[in-house]
Amino acid sequence: MLDIELIRKDRASVEAGLSKRLDPSEVSRALSSIAELDKRRRELIGEIDAERARRKEEARAFAAAKAAGQAIETTRDAKAALQALEDQLAQAQRDLDTAMSELPNLPADDVVAGGKEANEVVRVFGEVPKIENLRDHVQLATDLGLVDFERGTKLGGSGSWIYTGWGARLEWALINWFIDRHFQAGYQFMLPPHLLLDSAGYAAGQFPKFYDEVFHIAVGEGERGRFLLPTSETAILGAFQNEIFDTADLPHRVYAYTPCYRDERAGSHSDERGTVRGNQFNKVEIFQFTTPEDGEKTLEEMVDYAESMVLDLGLHFRRSLLAAKDASASMRKTLDIEVWMPSMDKYKEISSVSWAGDYQARRAGIRYRVPGSKNNRFVHTLNGSALATSRLVPAILEQFQQPDGSVLVPEVLRDKVGTDRITKPAKRR
Repeated sequence: MLDIELIRKDRASVEAGLSKRLDPSEVSRALSSIAELDKRRRELIGEIDAERARRKEEARAFAAAKAAGQAIETTRDAKAALQALEDQLAQAQRDLDTAMSELPNLPADDVVAGGKEANEVVRVFGEVPKIENLRDHVQLATDLGLVDFERGTKLGGSGSWIYTGWGARLEWALINWFIDRHFQAGYQFMLPPHLLLDSAGYAAGQFPKFYDEVFHIAVGEGERGRFLLPTSETAILGAFQNEIFDTADLPHRVYAYTPCYRDERAGSHSDERGTVRGNQFNKVEIFQFTTPEDGEKTLEEMVDYAESMVLDLGLHFRRSLLAAKDASASMRKTLDIEVWMPSMDKYKEISSVSWAGDYQARRAGIRYRVPGSKNNRFVHTLNGSALATSRLVPAILEQFQQPDGSVLVPEVLRDKVGTDRITKPAKRR
């Protein structure tokens, strides 16, 4: 959520920033509506203060008259008048909060306007591999017995699969390698629940705008809404709602492994076959809570760190700075790590590392104590995929495929996988 004080004091800069990711006329209408709601809320506060002062004056007059033996008649119900104003204020605050919650974050100054077409390639790592007898990852996974797409669809419908044999070993080796790396890097390991309260979705900035893009759970009357997490970013942030850090404890680094559940039924993704896009996939997420002064520096550190793992795997990839409309609405700045997919002749995102500023912290009520000050400040939050395996496995299969149809296992994973090369399994008699 944005700071209402910023809108009051510098509406022009807010309007210019939001216009990078929304239609300018839409931004103008939204900010005008917020200004009116904010004005009405402040007017009601003034009316309530005046009513309370009036009640005090009436009480003093009544006490003085009673002491003098005089009678004072009044036809005004002061208590009811105050209650009516307080009810109006509560509604005005709810209306303002709703309008504010629908605004996206302000993009950082170096984030350009536009969608995917305006994304900027910042750096390319390695060379495009030359591959003989190119096979796509679906063919490789099927021929080598790594993924069972047919039985996956039987179990979960379209967008589902089952890792099998060496494929399951490769998937699990990646997850465990990530877990070990993050632990050694000083992140705190967390295994959160997959079923979250709607309040966590709101805190992360995914609700209300993207409410229909997750899987919701039916609940009984009077129970709080719940949904399956789309990323463990939502769970990590939600776990710290309404908490206050000591400055000495920042940055606070956390990571989590979870499956991620997303409704991918809408939209057209004709080139994203196999495990490139599905309703459930595995991911390890890193997350940091920092001071505002360290926010952008921490973003660069997290991107470098995530890239170091892709480099260690030996893959060809690139870094891209996302334009405002292509980044998540709750993020100030996002850098994508995109791995080369030979069969698609394009790069696909395997990690998004993002800096939210204080946008999520305001929604979640997460602050830190400032030494020498009575006022607590909002932290800055950052998150990054480190990494998503459903696209990493296809990239490994395609970039490390051999002319004989086998696939080399990245050297850093060989101990965990249990082999240096995956070959076609022998047929059972």
